Amino acid sequence: MKAVALLSSGIDSPVAIYLMLRKGMEITPVHFKQSDKKESKVLELCEILSKYGKLNEPVIVDAYEEQAPVFSKLVEIGKAKWTCLFCKYTMLRKACRVGHEIGAKAIVTGDSLGQVASQTLDNLLIISQASDLPILRPLIGRDKEEIVKIAKEIGTFEISIEPEEPCPFVPKYPVVRGSLGEFEKIREKLVKEGVL
Repeated sequence: MKAVALLSSGIDSPVAIYLMLRKGMEITPVHFKQSDKKESKVLELCEILSKYGKLNEPVIVDAYEEQAPVFSKLVEIGKAKWTCLFCKYTMLRKACRVGHEIGAKAIVTGDSLGQVASQTLDNLLIISQASDLPILRPLIGRDKEEIVKIAKEIGTFEISIEPEEPCPFVPKYPVVRGSLGEFEKIREKLVKEGVL
């Protein structure tokens, strides 16, 4: 079965992909490129992960082209604190489009419940609206120690922890428990403005 997976240069998403490869899934990674360093790390991670199953060439998306207009508009309308949610929303939306193009049946993410602002239960509900494909979250109930242990075992940990520049879009105070109603109002405004 084919699936698309969101792949960052961090610890969690490579482990999520590994777990689904071990289940026999054919995975096409989608990476939102913010820098050459992160893209280089992702290509190294793909090389390691390809040992564990059928991993296709990654789809590299320019984050500045795909997401920056959305983030700029959020700042302009005074809703910058929603940036992390719209970041993940736009990633899932793009992954869903790629999934339909290649005949994938699901999207895989490295979400682990409550680990960061976009991964609270309220916010997972909101970002899930971006996809009409099922979203598989193999790490959802695992704690960071378990995830790190697997990353070390499969050989991705050392690459994932290499220093890199932080995300330039993260707001000072991100929304932790978003309201679906408010998200929808902002989303409609962004659609009307032609950036979403």
